[in-house]
Amino acid sequence: MCAIVGVINSANAAKTAVYGLFSMQHRGQEASGVSANHNHHINTVKGQGLVTKIFTPQALEILKGNSAIGHNRYSTAGNESIHDAQPISAKYALGEISIVHNGNLINKDSVRSELIAEGAIFQSNMDTENILHLIARSKEKKLQNRIIEAVKKCAGAYSLLILSRSKMFALRDPHGVRPLSIGRLNDGGYIVASETCAFDLVGAEFIRDVKPGEMVIFEEGKDEIKSLQIFEEVDPRICAFEYIYFARPDSTVEGKNVYNIRKKLGAVLAEKCKNIKADFVVPVPDSGVPAALGYSGASEVPFELAIVRNHYVGRTFIEPTQEMRNLKVKLKLNPMSEVLKDKSIVVIDDSIVRGTTSKKIVELLRHAGAREIHMCIASPEIKHPDRYGIDTPSYAELISANKSTEEVREYIGADSLTFLSINELVGALGDERKYSLISFDGDYFIKE
Repeated sequence: MCAIVGVINSANAAKTAVYGLFSMQHRGQEASGVSANHNHHINTVKGQGLVTKIFTPQALEILKGNSAIGHNRYSTAGNESIHDAQPISAKYALGEISIVHNGNLINKDSVRSELIAEGAIFQSNMDTENILHLIARSKEKKLQNRIIEAVKKCAGAYSLLILSRSKMFALRDPHGVRPLSIGRLNDGGYIVASETCAFDLVGAEFIRDVKPGEMVIFEEGKDEIKSLQIFEEVDPRICAFEYIYFARPDSTVEGKNVYNIRKKLGAVLAEKCKNIKADFVVPVPDSGVPAALGYSGASEVPFELAIVRNHYVGRTFIEPTQEMRNLKVKLKLNPMSEVLKDKSIVVIDDSIVRGTTSKKIVELLRHAGAREIHMCIASPEIKHPDRYGIDTPSYAELISANKSTEEVREYIGADSLTFLSINELVGALGDERKYSLISFDGDYFIKE
């Protein structure tokens, strides 16, 4: 789960890209970077940390030009080295190129081994670098054909932006697991981003989503865009976690508003938990708030913001180490004793992954005086690792893969624990299409 953004045919393209990355900071906090094309030369600035730290006025002076691509990093492949920050840029036979990638290539190790055996030298641990080498080593005369040849050797989930000296390419894998949308800027340029919330910040108008298996080509100095359906056999499966947790609530993903979906999930929970008697509903901020509002509206149980979040602490799920996650729960969330004392409460959270965060939250609520704590989770039990861009690499880390619901309840210390079923989740999302549900059902539909 990373953020990518691309801008073309727009003055100060890099600055617009930075604003887009800022709006999508929730998708990755480890590193950020932007490449900009100026007079057919690509300059790149990247570093570890938040967008506001990296893109100083001095950095933006380097990033001149009318086209740019950018990336916020949340590691699913590679490590914390600055060498694993994106964009990744290089010079090759056709000139200069820069790439950003959101997703995970499941055959990255076998492809890399083949490339190394053929003499390729890698500078990072990122699966994105595989694509760069495949493009550079292709014998095709045109870059678009090199890109097509490269991605057809890659298996997994990917949304890609590729910047050359005169064009920008946007493409998604045949399943469209990770989102990617196209917008029109006020000055006539185009913007492509992982989430539509980036469009709102820069005043862009949403045009459409990049289709699964499609490559969209933008050219400097030209208004029209070119579309190539590079994979004819597609099986659209947007990741359900985009609606549950990843995306900002003000984003629209594949035509569905995230905020409204989360409220629906809460309403379904309310029906499922209608026998629970509580004084009020408490969200785990911020991702639990819409679902808690939906629960409250459907159940008529009052809504209370009884847990205050410190917004200067990052998201616990995407911290790279367990020790950092544990510390940040206490730094991030503070229950209000005056509201909670002697009360029976329903606590709404978006998911339980490892269980440690939920355990800490229950402990904090008990210490604050809550009499009964009923945990209601706006997603099914996560029982399987996600290979397609979520950092759950092993079954050992997933509490629901190793414990029953009752055992999880005992571990976190709640009086009751309720999850949505997969059917209930799909019903709230809309059962007119398929979703990537591998965390819940273990259906690894992408084959190497």
